Amino acid sequence: MLFKSVYNEFIKIAAKPRSYLGIGAITLLVGVILFALKSDGLSILSFVTSSFEQTLSFEGNLLNGNLIAFIILQMLLVQIPLLVALVTGDLISGEFAMGTIRMVMTKPISRTTLLLSKFIAGAVYTACIIIWLGIMALIFGRIFFGTGDLIVLNTDGLVILQEHDVLWRYLSGFAVAFLALLTVASLSICLSCFSENSIGPIVATMSIIILFTIIGTLEVSVFDSIRPFLFTTHMASWRNFFEEPLPKTEIIKSVIILVAHILLFLGISIYTFNKKDISA
Repeated sequence: MLFKSVYNEFIKIAAKPRSYLGIGAITLLVGVILFALKSDGLSILSFVTSSFEQTLSFEGNLLNGNLIAFIILQMLLVQIPLLVALVTGDLISGEFAMGTIRMVMTKPISRTTLLLSKFIAGAVYTACIIIWLGIMALIFGRIFFGTGDLIVLNTDGLVILQEHDVLWRYLSGFAVAFLALLTVASLSICLSCFSENSIGPIVATMSIIILFTIIGTLEVSVFDSIRPFLFTTHMASWRNFFEEPLPKTEIIKSVIILVAHILLFLGISIYTFNKKDISA
C-alpha cells in the first residue's frame, strides 16, 4: 500500500509544471557557467593561483572537469533549496488548496502512511535534483574540460587532490548535500501541514533558512550555543570531503544533526497531520 501511494504521489509531482523548474534552472545555470568558464576560465584560475606561483609550480590541466564541478557546486547548492521547497512545500497544502485532500482520505490508507508517501516522493524528487546537478556538473564538466588533479582553496590554504582520489569525494559530497536538501524538504512539508495555501510554506521555509543563515554568520556570542545545532550550519558540509586530512568527526557530526532535523520535522508533520481537521 505504501509503495503504491508513493508512486501516486510522485506521479502528482511529475504532473506539476513547477516540478520541472528545478531541472530547467539547473540546466540553464550550469550551461551558463560552463560557457563562461570555457570562454575565460584561465584568467579566473590564474587570479586564484597567482599568490602561490612564487612558491609552487603548477603543471598540467588545472582547469579541468573536477575543478569545474567544484565551482558549480559552490555556486549553486546555496540556491537549490528554493527549487526543492517550490515542490515539497506544496505536497500537503496544495491538497487543501485544491480541495482534493478529502477525496484522498476516502482511500483505505492511514494519515501517517499518506504523509510518509508524500515525504518519500519528495525525497525521490530531491534525489533527482541532486543527481541531475551531479550529471551536469561532473560529467559535462569532464566532457568539456577533461580531467585532472583538483585544486581547492580553503581557509587553511591550497589543497591539491590527485585525480584518482576525487570521485569518491564527489559521491560522498553529493550524498551529504542530498541530506541537507532533504532537511529543507522535510521542513517545507512540515510547514505545509500548518497551511492551506501553497505559497505560505514555501516563503516560510526560505525565511527560516535565511534567518538561520544570518544567525550562523553573525559573530555574536549570544548565538554561540545554538549555532552548531542549526541545520543551515551544516548545509555546506559537503566541502569537508575536499579537505586533507579528512575531518571525519565534523562530517559525522553534520550527518547526525541533519538526520536529527529530518526526523524532528517528519515527526512534527505526522503529529500535526493526524490532528488536522479535514472534514470541513
